Amino acid sequence: MRSLVALLLLLPLLASGCASTGGSSQPARDALLVKYRTASDHMRRAEFSAAKPLLDDAVATLGGITAGDTAARSARGYFKSESSKNFRGEPYERVMAYYYRAILYWMDGEPDNARACFRSAQLQDADAQDGTYQADFAILDYLDGLVTTKLGGGAAELLARARSNARLGPLPDFDPEANVLVFFEMGHGPTKYGAGEYGEQLRFRPGGSRASVLQLRVASQTLRAPGADDLSFQATTRGGRQMDYVLANKAVFKGSTDSFGNAAILSGAILASTAGRRSAADEVGAGLLVAGLLSKVISAATTPSADTRTWDNLPNVIGFTSLRLPTGQHQLVAEFLDSTGRPVLSREVSLNILAGTRDTVLFISDRP
Repeated sequence: MRSLVALLLLLPLLASGCASTGGSSQPARDALLVKYRTASDHMRRAEFSAAKPLLDDAVATLGGITAGDTAARSARGYFKSESSKNFRGEPYERVMAYYYRAILYWMDGEPDNARACFRSAQLQDADAQDGTYQADFAILDYLDGLVTTKLGGGAAELLARARSNARLGPLPDFDPEANVLVFFEMGHGPTKYGAGEYGEQLRFRPGGSRASVLQLRVASQTLRAPGADDLSFQATTRGGRQMDYVLANKAVFKGSTDSFGNAAILSGAILASTAGRRSAADEVGAGLLVAGLLSKVISAATTPSADTRTWDNLPNVIGFTSLRLPTGQHQLVAEFLDSTGRPVLSREVSLNILAGTRDTVLFISDRP
């Protein structure tokens, strides 16, 4: 039993060697998430020049090669949590970084760069393994097609694809002469949580929105536009992903080592208590105790929990509409309506439409 006592004294050192250091503060892992959240706030305050560099950094990071991310590689192991890797987000979150940046490009009179961002966003959404829900943001194909039409190209296929994916309402024909483009968003987006025995299953709490339609009144025109995409739908239709498989393996490993540890400790204790001192059974019992305790230590150090960090100030619904206005000053009233047609919120926007071919781009949110 002397060897057993010596090994028991070593267990705290073994545990500290195997355990994750997830408790230490590593803000660099969350740098992109902070930029996402801050850019959203700037967009809603119409602080577009402040949002731009944050989104530039975000899309540069997303467009880079992630295979060299040592934190991501480490998180695939049994003893590192998913939240230890550098945050990039789920496909719908990465889509929104490109989507917001595209809006700012169009504001700056660069629709071709906006189109490139819409296409990059659709590629981010194609990250899902289940082909049923790959690249199915209706608004991205619609806006890609609108830019293409404005630049003189054909976009019938893009319009057909956008309409096939539009679940919240019909999408109108492209109007290449529309000079006022209105991007709008409504509600609060989805959030994440861990489910399962060890929190290894990544799940989503759907967001919601009191408003379902945007109504615009300006220069004797009144038009209504439903949302184009629901981010809660996008979050919950990812299909099977490799991360789910890795986390499932972690959970099985943790459960197996814990169960083995319990069984070995119990068997070893019974053998050690019933056998005579220095007998073969006593040595076997001591060995089982040590193996059981070591297995428990390994189980405790295994971290299968899912990464539940969330871009938590996203909207739940995003939409787009366009109209034609003559040059000069205009007062636009934007009303967010609920499903019964009653106003939930109203905003007024002053517009100065300049002569020329450059579009006037508005971003309107029902968030404060």
